[in-house]
Amino acid sequence: MAQRPVGARRATAGSAAMVVAGLALVIGAAAPGQAVPVAAAAGARTALSCGAAATAPVAAAKRTNVAAGTETAPVAAATGNAAQRLSYSLAPEAPIGLWSSSNVTLRTPISKGTVRLDVTTHGFIADSLVIQRYDGKSHRWVDLDVRPSGSERPDRKTFSFPLSVAASPGRPATVALRVQAIDRPGRLDVAASVDDGHGRTYRAPTRSAVVDRPTASVAGWPGGAGLVRGGAAKEFALTVKNTTKRAYPALNAAYFAYGQSGGRAVMPRDLVLQQYVPGHGWQRVSLVPGGCDPGMSAALVPTAKTPLAPGATAVYRMRLAVAGDAPVADVEAGVAVGSGDTSLYYRTLPFKIRAR
Repeated sequence: MAQRPVGARRATAGSAAMVVAGLALVIGAAAPGQAVPVAAAAGARTALSCGAAATAPVAAAKRTNVAAGTETAPVAAATGNAAQRLSYSLAPEAPIGLWSSSNVTLRTPISKGTVRLDVTTHGFIADSLVIQRYDGKSHRWVDLDVRPSGSERPDRKTFSFPLSVAASPGRPATVALRVQAIDRPGRLDVAASVDDGHGRTYRAPTRSAVVDRPTASVAGWPGGAGLVRGGAAKEFALTVKNTTKRAYPALNAAYFAYGQSGGRAVMPRDLVLQQYVPGHGWQRVSLVPGGCDPGMSAALVPTAKTPLAPGATAVYRMRLAVAGDAPVADVEAGVAVGSGDTSLYYRTLPFKIRAR
């Protein structure tokens, strides 16, 4: 994941807010952390209160299923063996933005007990993790109860849910869970335990998962880039490769920009963004104003209509030119990649608009 350049970190709070707002407009509420800096998100939320900034990222993850309909019950096979009162399973890989399977299996009766999942994260904050269980009564996924460990241990968090089951070694009871990370790559360790409601606690071995995401890079856009008003377009490319073992559905990419010189903001009419679409050649991509904000963004044309398979690559070829009457200004711009409403990659591509 590319780090933000020093120049971008020195940008004003207003321009940082505009960049994040542009991201939120096209991709949705993004993850905190490296993909979209939390500091920039905070700037967007405090400096602006309308337009795209209203959907700027928040620091903690919350993905409660609020769909009106019900969902088909997942297949949750029992794990462990007959000698284990409590067993816990976790998929070995948890790609960012995708749900990964998990479950707990009980082989002892639990009366008004509590299942606890003590989580330790490595490489990202625990607040960016979501764990849900399937509720057989409502036929929906619901968030587990959460007890954070405080600001001193941002890598720790405890998830729990109440449970009463008449389980036995011959008739195990399994609760389907699912896990989603939305921050940055790392590792996830989960230690499961259950209080049986009668003063006894059973524990399962700790399970771990690798948290990863597709890799992305930008070629053809040098530092200190400049575009002359009415001059030639500069071509560059965004490449996304799915280096995980899971297909990524709903992959989307965006371009965004914000610039201002004195009282004149850079408007969508000042920039000419084109994308190369195989079979159709270069096509104009519309830049959309960010609501009441002077920033702008554009959703890039998908490279395929199917999910990005493991090992597959998506390439977005673009070129950018500046209109002849555009203002001379420094422009904060960049590209972002997401899956659904989760941000996977963020790279600033600042440039100067020059008179000649």
